[in-house]
Amino acid sequence: MAELITSWQNAQSGRELLADHVNSLATMISGLDLSSTEEAALLIDQVTQEKGVIYIMGNGGSAATALHMSTDLSWGRRQGDVNRPRAICLAANSPIMTALANDVSYDEVFTEQLINFFNEGDLLVLISASGNSENLLQAARFARQHGGRSIGIVGFDGGKLKAICDVSVHIPTPTGAYELVEDVHHAVCHMIANYLKFAAVTRANQME
Repeated sequence: MAELITSWQNAQSGRELLADHVNSLATMISGLDLSSTEEAALLIDQVTQEKGVIYIMGNGGSAATALHMSTDLSWGRRQGDVNRPRAICLAANSPIMTALANDVSYDEVFTEQLINFFNEGDLLVLISASGNSENLLQAARFARQHGGRSIGIVGFDGGKLKAICDVSVHIPTPTGAYELVEDVHHAVCHMIANYLKFAAVTRANQME
């Protein structure tokens, strides 16, 4: 893999910074593991057909990606199929997030919500640059203990999350390359949504 430029501090000019970002991003996209990406899409599609719920979560920028992905799955993937993905972002409700963080622990802001709603056969999508966020690790363990599965979309070295999820889409980068990781995570989410659209339309055509 070509060298990734991961710090704006290395640039000699604003134009060079922009070019470095584009070149590094192109390198990462071209090296994306399509097998694990497809495996993640197939698992989401399977849970959708089984009428399970898909809970998506992350912290910081990854929380924004999680909300974006839940929108794409719930609405953007609606056509051509009877079963729509029932996708919910657990990072979207700031009152419950702050209540749980204040009253219980930030490490438990996702598992406490899952206790209310999670059923056997449901699926988690856990988005994290580091793969080491404790609240995501606890959520993955909760899902496994309660008959569910999890997909990790991670960066850097994959962290602990990569090892404990049923499927991991890993974007390998130097530690700290948040912007690049988050850019590719968005692309992965769009790729998965389009894959599900394709699967839905294919099923609909086969039924005609």
